[in-house]
Amino acid sequence: MTVAVAPVPARMSRVLVLVMAVATGLTVANNYYAQPLLPLIGRDLHLGAGLSGLIVTVAQAGYALGLFFLLPLGDLLERRRLVVVLSLATAGGLVWLGTAGSAALLLPAALAVGACSVLAQVLVPFAASLASDHERGQVVGMVMSGLLIGILLARTLAGFLAETGTWRVVYFVAAGAMLAQAAVLWWRLPAWRERTSLHYGSLLGSVVAMMGQEPVLRRRALYGFFSFGTFSVLWTSLAFLLAHRYHYSSGVIGLFGLAGAAGAVTATVAGRLSDRGHASRSTLAATTLLALSWLALWAGSSSVVALIVGVVVLDIGAQGLQITNQSEIYRLRPEARSRLTAAYMVTYFIGGAIGSAVSAFLYGHLGWDGVCLVGASFAVADLVAALALERRRTAGGAQRSPASTQDQGTRPARTQTGGLVVQSSAVEGAPSHRPPSTTSAT
Repeated sequence: MTVAVAPVPARMSRVLVLVMAVATGLTVANNYYAQPLLPLIGRDLHLGAGLSGLIVTVAQAGYALGLFFLLPLGDLLERRRLVVVLSLATAGGLVWLGTAGSAALLLPAALAVGACSVLAQVLVPFAASLASDHERGQVVGMVMSGLLIGILLARTLAGFLAETGTWRVVYFVAAGAMLAQAAVLWWRLPAWRERTSLHYGSLLGSVVAMMGQEPVLRRRALYGFFSFGTFSVLWTSLAFLLAHRYHYSSGVIGLFGLAGAAGAVTATVAGRLSDRGHASRSTLAATTLLALSWLALWAGSSSVVALIVGVVVLDIGAQGLQITNQSEIYRLRPEARSRLTAAYMVTYFIGGAIGSAVSAFLYGHLGWDGVCLVGASFAVADLVAALALERRRTAGGAQRSPASTQDQGTRPARTQTGGLVVQSSAVEGAPSHRPPSTTSAT
């Protein structure tokens, strides 16, 4: 194998950023088409609210499995080839999902689609590696904006397509989109392979090891666990509330996804704040919004206006916190961004899977009040954790002398991982001073 090495350009092509943002959005949408369709799927397959709600939970569990077992391959294999293969596999899973005639076939199909949709998280660290240090947070924010728009439009598109006669057409259209995406990504993405001597087993082991070695990663993963938990609590049961209490059609239910569009705007703002060293402020603001949103959402059982306000505020908080979290963990180890993403996102989606499962159960037994109780619990736990940990981190930084703080911000610590000596950022929010990553063509 001949390897050609070239430095990352000073500024990443905006066209390439757009391609990656759209691909990320199309991919992640596959995990969210089901949310406004749950009442339709339940009626068609004779499933109760609790069982049909498991479609979302199983998809998120599959995503978590994919994050742990597939995402680290981004640090081992040539990435363009990996994303194309995952696009094709996702298309196959969507066809399976669209043809399923029972829960016994539907749930395994949802698991497979969730696992293959990890492609979205392969693209995010890929973009971070292609970006230069001074624009990394902004580029990650732009790609994540595509991801967030994909989440929002997935619900809207699914709702309207389902009104053509069947929920199955949603998954057939999505499969076609993934086939087209595979061709575009092969054409537009550069070849890229990270330099590593690790084999697959060591790669997986290093994902677990990083959680013990990186305090920033642990802290950010905890925030992500609670934030995606509260996010999933809302969106798993919202369709049931809108269908049962307000008697809305699937098309109208899908429109509620647009109510969270402000969260996509927040993404680039949060990325810029992180680039400028204001991660703690962004974190505290986002977690406060998450907690406050449930006051409006609780009132939403009798007021559509309050419900919309709550959705907007929750999405702004959740997406702003997500971008801040990912921007911060990408400062840690440039050569291991796929594994950092895996460690973070596995924790993130475990929170989401728990949130969606509990939400569907409580809605079936306690109604919307039970959903609001557990959703608010996740959000308040996130705020309490952020207040405690960010203040502790800030207090610890204030006790250092200016000279030692500067030294830690500009001389990364060296950590042994999987037989390799790698560098790790010592101060969260400090600008990166490492050399840019390199590209390789096979």
